[in-house]
Amino acid sequence: MTIQVKRVHEGAEPADGFRVLVDRLWPRGVSKGRAALDLWAKDAAPSTELRTWYHAHPDRFAEFTRRYRAELDANPDTVSRLRHLADDHHTVTLLFSVRDTTNNHARVLAEYLTV
Repeated sequence: MTIQVKRVHEGAEPADGFRVLVDRLWPRGVSKGRAALDLWAKDAAPSTELRTWYHAHPDRFAEFTRRYRAELDANPDTVSRLRHLADDHHTVTLLFSVRDTTNNHARVLAEYLTV
């Protein structure tokens, strides 16, 4: 099982495997065809409140991570579904739209799913 992360703005590749968008909002400038999604898991994204808070405090990634992990803890059905997808498919790619490729929720989610 491999879980990887990638910006949805990058093109789809065969190595992506099963592609899951983990944003609550549809990404700007990306058509549904170009996104080449297998699943849009809105419920795996941070809550609107947490996303808004982090946008105002981008320097507090550690606190964002703690709060997002708490939201994931409270959402076991979604986490279980994503873990089953990862078990069923050789590779799952979590897609996100933010520009920061290092400090983003998809990376936190990928780590959460593999622990």
